[in-house]
Amino acid sequence: MRTDPVTLFLCGDVMLGRGVDQILPYPGDPTLRESHVCDARTYVDLAEAVNGRIPRPVGFSWPWGDALGVLEEVAPDTRVVNLETSVTRSDDFAVGKAVNYRMNPANLPGLLVARPDVCVLANNHVMDFGRRGLEETLDALADAGLRAAGAGREAGEARRPAIVTVEGGGRVLVLSCGTESSGIPPEWAAAPDRGGVDLVSELSESAAAEVAGRVRRVRRPGDVAVVSIHWGSNWGYHVAREQRRFAHRLVDGGVDVVHGHSSHHPRPVEVYRGRLILYGCGDLIDDYEGITGYEEYRDDLRLLYFVSVEPESGRTAGLRMVPMRARRMRLRHASAEDSEWLRAVLDRVGRDLGSRVDLEPDGALALRWTT
Repeated sequence: MRTDPVTLFLCGDVMLGRGVDQILPYPGDPTLRESHVCDARTYVDLAEAVNGRIPRPVGFSWPWGDALGVLEEVAPDTRVVNLETSVTRSDDFAVGKAVNYRMNPANLPGLLVARPDVCVLANNHVMDFGRRGLEETLDALADAGLRAAGAGREAGEARRPAIVTVEGGGRVLVLSCGTESSGIPPEWAAAPDRGGVDLVSELSESAAAEVAGRVRRVRRPGDVAVVSIHWGSNWGYHVAREQRRFAHRLVDGGVDVVHGHSSHHPRPVEVYRGRLILYGCGDLIDDYEGITGYEEYRDDLRLLYFVSVEPESGRTAGLRMVPMRARRMRLRHASAEDSEWLRAVLDRVGRDLGSRVDLEPDGALALRWTT
């Protein structure tokens, strides 16, 4: 059994649809049904108006930019992304949804360049084009050799953890679920006879026990267990009491890492009983440049999270976060000033949770915590 720490790459929302899809080599149908925008190429125009021309088409690696070099340098044992878009050519726009994301399946190499081991799908956009769109998404990922968690053709598939074998022995178990607070419609919940996402209807003690129980049923000695959860509002640093209580109950039930996402910017980090809780990882890739409002949260700044976990105990050995900045729909290294801004914010909002953040000489952010 492996004894040295297992390194996980975790991140927030990876949205390669809509405007991003339009700059990739095989743009899909740009038609939108938003209240103010009817063509996905409008989001490219907005980004160009702020940061300059984007060549079209770009290569598949363009959206990831400098992040690919960081991933190669760190060489994490397992890479987990929240894929917040459908991968489909379907035109079955979800009823009642104000925003719909889709990427052409032909552009899936734009995800494959980052070599994710697991795509978590229990989010509020994977079914933007109905159950037909979900099925095409699942087929496209499977055909590309990608593991998915959190959505399926029926409830059993949606609730099944993805399992990644790591070098040296041991495995990483990834379970994905989401809540209505992130915008997931209740009718998207998977059922025994219906496809959908693994929706947690309430953040109760029994729900936490059920989720943790699924992990324990497949867990072996030396495994690292991750629960990836899409929850909460888009903006603000406050962590709801019920979210914190639910995360603690997951850890009490045997989960090693709680990987939270949905917010458009990073939220506080906590270490509880030696286990890491990321309450919100923020966005990573999207087409939001040029959209005004909430500028105080610096949505253009993104983080790559690298978590080290001791496989024998499940305890967190360290967390390093690499700051990036999105410009022209591409991730570039953040400046020293921007990195310090992120450090100061995360240090301030995490103090009540016992977390402090340092700026390392190489520009990465490192977590300190009290036991």
